[in-house]
Amino acid sequence: MNDKTIATHNGNFHADDVFSVAAMKKLFPSFKLIRTRDLELIHKADIVIDVGGEYDPDAGRFDHHQRGGAGERENGIPYSSFGLIWKKYGLQLCQGNQDVANSVDAGLVSNIDAIDCGHVEGVSSGISLSQTISMFNPTWQEDSHFDSCFDQAVDFASRVLTRFIASANGGISAKSIVAKAIEDAEDPRVIVLQQYTPWKRTVHALSEAALYMIYPSQSGQWRIQTVPVEPGSFEDRKSLPKSWAGLSDDALKQVTGIDDAMFCHNGLFIAGAESFASTMKMAAIALQE
Repeated sequence: MNDKTIATHNGNFHADDVFSVAAMKKLFPSFKLIRTRDLELIHKADIVIDVGGEYDPDAGRFDHHQRGGAGERENGIPYSSFGLIWKKYGLQLCQGNQDVANSVDAGLVSNIDAIDCGHVEGVSSGISLSQTISMFNPTWQEDSHFDSCFDQAVDFASRVLTRFIASANGGISAKSIVAKAIEDAEDPRVIVLQQYTPWKRTVHALSEAALYMIYPSQSGQWRIQTVPVEPGSFEDRKSLPKSWAGLSDDALKQVTGIDDAMFCHNGLFIAGAESFASTMKMAAIALQE
């Protein structure tokens, strides 16, 4: 594997060829990279990315510029070189987890493909990751070499890709944990997590009854947090009691009757106590308000 030669085009680069090479770096500990448009060198390479006019994954050819392109997804987004690389190697890059590979494709790969192929429908406005990669190209005022700038862009893309995979894996793992907590809840209105886990998407997808989430903080105390009416909303399904707003320590202990109550946010969406039992008491009081 270490003696592979990978070819891509030279000169100005884009997110699709940069991220494709970043993916190769995760797969192969070392390889020889050639940036060229010399067809003889391209023909001799083991893997060819974004150049060469051929898509044949079995032969290691991943271009999409030929007449007719290289296909498109079910949602109509065409494949760029990164999408073609991900189509073949994405599952391997995600340690065999198809859900993670699909999530990375939806959140990262397909957006890069869409922008590279001019398929702008559904692509958010504002500066994109593709534009960020393009800014690694030297400007007309800089005496920089395209190849060294390309290497810098690949290093950046490698870190982004690593974090996308980790984030997707974390989100999918969290989904199963939260789903189990919903299933095991004694009261469907109060969901208990044994450790903090991202929960909002799963709760909104699986539970219309959930009002409060209980989970431990990083410092060892416990928290109660309200469930918003929808993801991203500042309106809660049921706020914490108004009399708690902005109180902490002795003032909150006096109002709640809970001797280790710690605080309640003025926005009535989160509060905390030292112990799990006391936080559950907070939930019981809030449900009765």
